Amino acid sequence: MAWTPVCTKEDLVENSGVCALVAGQQVAIFLLLIEGEQRLFAVGNYDPIGGANVMSRGIPGSIGSRLVVASPLYKQQFDLTTGQCLQQPEYRLPCYAVGLEQGMVSVFTEPLCTEQQASAA
Repeated sequence: MAWTPVCTKEDLVENSGVCALVAGQQVAIFLLLIEGEQRLFAVGNYDPIGGANVMSRGIPGSIGSRLVVASPLYKQQFDLTTGQCLQQPEYRLPCYAVGLEQGMVSVFTEPLCTEQQASAA
């Protein structure tokens, strides 16, 4: 387990997503502007409901205090910090630690939460 550099901060577009390959897995990375502060989030790129690698093309936003990304396929919203689907809680995206150091964005190779944890919750 290690950190994988994936891109520079300049490669990211604020309030949008990009896809990167991390340890053989597609990861969607989002740079969001929240209350004037830029924050990074990383979740699995595979939409378990739509069955396609599209989450990096999803629409980021918020529902109440929860930061979410809406799938571009069927529009279900997934929490960016837990991966949990708000409409269908039996589904969850893996979520990853993501960091910024000296302008380089890195993602931890092992997810913090996984799809399998959703069925146990």
